[in-house]
Amino acid sequence: MNASLGDLLQLAPVQRGLFGLVLGAIGLPIIGVVIIGLDIMPVRFAMMHVALFGIAIGMLVGLDPLLCALIACGLSGGALTPLARTPSGLSGAMGLLMSLAIAAALLVLSVSGVNANGAFELLWGSILATRTWDVVLLGVLAVIIPALFFARRRQLALLLHDRELAACSGVRVDRLTFVLLLLVAVSVAGAIRLTGALLVDALTLLPALAARRVANSLHGMVIAAVVIGLVVNVAGFLLSLVLDLPPGPVLVLLAGAVTLVSYLVPDWRKRQWHSADTSSVQAH
Repeated sequence: MNASLGDLLQLAPVQRGLFGLVLGAIGLPIIGVVIIGLDIMPVRFAMMHVALFGIAIGMLVGLDPLLCALIACGLSGGALTPLARTPSGLSGAMGLLMSLAIAAALLVLSVSGVNANGAFELLWGSILATRTWDVVLLGVLAVIIPALFFARRRQLALLLHDRELAACSGVRVDRLTFVLLLLVAVSVAGAIRLTGALLVDALTLLPALAARRVANSLHGMVIAAVVIGLVVNVAGFLLSLVLDLPPGPVLVLLAGAVTLVSYLVPDWRKRQWHSADTSSVQAH
C-alpha cells in the first residue's frame, strides 16, 4: 500500500530535502540574476567540471567528495576575477578551465583506481540524500546572498549595467566581482546535492529567466526570482512525492515549464531593468 503525502512528510530525509529546497530558493535564484546580469553563463558549466575534479580528489584522499568540490569551485571562482576585466571576458577562460578540469578529473580517477561511476553519480544529485551539512550550507547562502544584494544594491546595479560606468562611479569593481564569482561558484557546488550539477540551472538560472519576463527593475527581478523559485521548488517536490517520481527531474521540468510560460506573457513592460536601477541609484 502506497504511503500518503502526510506520511512521507513525516520522514526525516523528506523533511531535510524540502527544507533544503526552501532555503535554496531564497539565495540561488539571486545568483541566477547575477549570472544573467554579468553574462557569465559559461561559468556554470566550468564550475560543474571543476566540481567533478573536486569530487575525484575527495574520493582519492578519502575526504567528503562534495566538500572537496565546494572548495575547488570556491578557489576557481575567486581565481577568475582578474580575467573578468580583460577585453575577451570570461568566455575563453571558461573553455580552458572546463577542458583542464575534466582532464584532471579523469586523470585522477584513472591513476587512483577510484570508481569513476561513483564520481559521476554524485553529479546527478539526490534531494532525498540531502544531509544536515548541505542544509546548513544552503542556509548560510540564503542569508549571505540576499544580504549582499540589499546592502550593495546600488553597486550591484551599476556593475550589472556597465562595468566601466561602475568603476568610474567609485564602485570597487574587482572586489565586488570577486565576491560575486565566489558566490556563484559556491552556490553551484552547494546545489549539487539537490538536483545534481547537470541540473543546477533549475535552482539558479530558470527562476531568474522567468523573473526577467515579469519584472521591470533589478529589485523586482530579484523578488520575482525568489518567489518563482519557492513556488517551483515546493510544488515540484510535493508533486514528485504524490506521483512517486524522482524529485530532481520533476523539479527541473516544472521550472522549465514555468519559464516557457513566462515567455508567453505579453512583453508590454519595459525591459530596461538595468537602466531603471542605474537611473534610480544615480538620482541619490
